[in-house]
Amino acid sequence: MLGRAVPLASPLDAARFAPAARRRLGGPGLRAFQHIADLWRLTEAERLLVLGLPSRSTFYGWLKAAEVTLPVDVLLRISAVLGIHKALRILFETEAEGAAWLRAANAALPFAGQAPLALITGGTQDGLMQVRRFLDAARGGLHMAPNAADEAPPWRDDDIVIA
Repeated sequence: MLGRAVPLASPLDAARFAPAARRRLGGPGLRAFQHIADLWRLTEAERLLVLGLPSRSTFYGWLKAAEVTLPVDVLLRISAVLGIHKALRILFETEAEGAAWLRAANAALPFAGQAPLALITGGTQDGLMQVRRFLDAARGGLHMAPNAADEAPPWRDDDIVIA
């Protein structure tokens, strides 16, 4: 119907993006991001790209602050990194194998021969989400060939008990 206003967000969305909620998540989110960035051996420039290119002084100000109210975009980017990290921990036996997968060239369609890390550090939220969606699909059995974890499961058939 023409002339009728359509609400852009529900009250729940407004509460989720309120400064108090972003302040509550900011510090823990940044600490988790820094830990994962260390595991992935990201450079300072790559970390800034993943977070949407805040200035260096802003980035280090965030890290130094006891409490920080991050922009919604930065929190969404950190959420994508957390999802990627979780998927890598599920798909690979060790963190090192997951980090190696991120850095290796990949012929799968979203990567076009590039390393997945190239999309992650490309500076766009879309690149982060493409990698996250790819890994989520791989967790569901799509996209990736079996690896060492699939070859010899840690259980035997007689370990399975059907009640």
